[in-house]
Amino acid sequence: MGAQNLPAAVVLALASLGAGSALAAEAKYPDLRGVWERPGAAQWDPTKPGGLRQQAPLAPQFQRVFEANMANAEAGGQEYNPQVICLPSGMPRVMIAYEPLEIIITPAVTYIRFDQMGENRRVYTDGRDWPATITPSFDGYSIGKWVDQDADGRYRALEIETRGMKGPRTLDASGLPLHPDNGTIVKERIYLDAANPNRLHDQVTTIDHAYTRPWTVTRDYSRLPHIPDVETNCSVENRYVIVNKETYFMSLDGYLMPTKKDQPPPDLRNFATAPR
Repeated sequence: MGAQNLPAAVVLALASLGAGSALAAEAKYPDLRGVWERPGAAQWDPTKPGGLRQQAPLAPQFQRVFEANMANAEAGGQEYNPQVICLPSGMPRVMIAYEPLEIIITPAVTYIRFDQMGENRRVYTDGRDWPATITPSFDGYSIGKWVDQDADGRYRALEIETRGMKGPRTLDASGLPLHPDNGTIVKERIYLDAANPNRLHDQVTTIDHAYTRPWTVTRDYSRLPHIPDVETNCSVENRYVIVNKETYFMSLDGYLMPTKKDQPPPDLRNFATAPR
């Protein structure tokens, strides 16, 4: 007998069973609906001030890189910062959430999407193993596992490992470096606050050859009461221009401006110059 020939009461009962099954499956997951924004500043470790006071466990060589990046920023430059030429934040910097993030849960994949730079993380939770070859990307390849730590049939946390990143990437806008070998591995534990369902935590551990040990920080997010209409378009809004490793700023009338004191103009050897 085809479904079209079933009595209406049977069809309604089957539909009700299907809806009940879907609701039961959804109830296993924590309620992460809506969008989440960071409540504070954008330094990598939100519990410490920026710059050297982050006390990042950098290897000496990369401590010098970090100090050079900060000196460059102090002088007005941004050459070390990939975002100024509209490159994605990449992992793990994208979890700073410069714009609110959204988490979309399905049984096989959890999506973490960002309005900033249009980045979209895909976390596979279908039990797969690591592929033999990973095509490098700024946000990497992520495999996750939902954890039922209380054995009550409800998931409390999502544990994620991310590999296969490409660069250039930094940990934040201050220029905390990552090793150019792009061998970074990021491990996360994402979970709701036990006392406040509108507070989300991401415990992030960065394992990278620029650091002397794994560096763990916890980033927090607050659920917004309404989903904002946010659209960022870096290619339109960005005013920085990097020419031959020098940062310049484009004025509203379309002319290059220096960002540093006594900065030389860009090399125009490939352009015809008007006679004086």
